[in-house]
Amino acid sequence: MKAKNIRILFQGDSITDCGRSREIQEPNMSLGQGYVQMTAGRLLYENPDKKIEVFNRGIGGHRVVDLYARWKIDALNMKPDIISILIGVNDTWHEFAAKNGVDVARYAQIYRMILEWTLKELPRVKLIICEPFALKCGVVKKEWITEINDRRKVAAALAKEFNAVFIPFQAEFNKAAKLACPEYWLVDGVHPTYAGHTLMSDFWLKSTAKDLGIVTK
Repeated sequence: MKAKNIRILFQGDSITDCGRSREIQEPNMSLGQGYVQMTAGRLLYENPDKKIEVFNRGIGGHRVVDLYARWKIDALNMKPDIISILIGVNDTWHEFAAKNGVDVARYAQIYRMILEWTLKELPRVKLIICEPFALKCGVVKKEWITEINDRRKVAAALAKEFNAVFIPFQAEFNKAAKLACPEYWLVDGVHPTYAGHTLMSDFWLKSTAKDLGIVTK
């Protein structure tokens, strides 16, 4: 019997985007230079018996409202088996930088709409909700932290509500920041360095292995 393709879609902002191609639409190609590419490499290397297709549709600068606006074409129409979502830091950043953010209550409302819509159209899809994160350095000021923490709570609550795998990235970066300065992991407090992207990829794989059953080593 021919093996069924496992289509994995990564969604989010610039942390996910990370220079991925807008022109190349085929799976497992031009996935950017960050955690998505690293994760795809590991999945493909460790699962040659499975037909895994990885897509990156992250777009730099996007907030949850931008994600909702493009969700049909960039997620639902692709009919993925697994969707991993990392969104939220720009909802805070854009408010502090240009008064164009998305408040926490609205963030929760739109995020829930995305998840409800997804399960209505793709009832068998497996959801992965990644916690938004930041470290106090670079552009990240003290005033950010309370709001980022509130968004983290929203993400965790939605993961529980929608039976999604939850990936608590902030806790991992907090632990990492005790080993080296915050800038070592997140160059401006938001965007990961190579070390930060490696941390994300490793933690994503560890956090999803049991539920997704696609990592063999």
